[in-house]
Amino acid sequence: MPQRIYHGNFSNTDLAQALMAEFSRGNMRVQHYASDDIVVVQIATSQYASSGGATALSVSLQNVADGVAVDIGKQAWLGIAASLGVSTIAALRNPLSLLNRLDDIAQDIESFQLSENVWNVIDTTARSLGSGHQLSDRLNRYICDFCNTPNPKGEPTCIACGAPLGNIQPLSCLKCGYVVHKNESTCVNCGSSL
Repeated sequence: MPQRIYHGNFSNTDLAQALMAEFSRGNMRVQHYASDDIVVVQIATSQYASSGGATALSVSLQNVADGVAVDIGKQAWLGIAASLGVSTIAALRNPLSLLNRLDDIAQDIESFQLSENVWNVIDTTARSLGSGHQLSDRLNRYICDFCNTPNPKGEPTCIACGAPLGNIQPLSCLKCGYVVHKNESTCVNCGSSL
């Protein structure tokens, strides 16, 4: 999974708390580890789950300048595949046996969607905490190609040497606020069309 950066005035612990609140229920369990600017949240099937197969996923939340960088590790879902395999074999032997396995199948489908659900929780929480479409003051400065002087937002020419700055002024994705280049057609952070 590609890394996403959420710009705004919030920290990784804010996003970690939202993940823990959302997934510490039902057949899921959550634990987190923190050190300096990194929080790792692990979401896994509870060992006492009454239905479905086992899965696990790690979410790394790192404080960066102007926001939080989020990485989701590869989901381990072999237990889900085994549980669905049992349901398939049972259905082949006796189609009516699916009625007894509906809870298992529903839990397996929910577990398959775990990484998508994690991204939805992070997106929703980041927006509610002020992750916006506006660039921070630090990112609104751009460097003149000719003299390497930082220039404030909106300057048509370099404040030091007078060179035109039109080609280097940054753009941002309207959906997530990530800084993009003018020649890009999709946002590398969230994948939306520009």
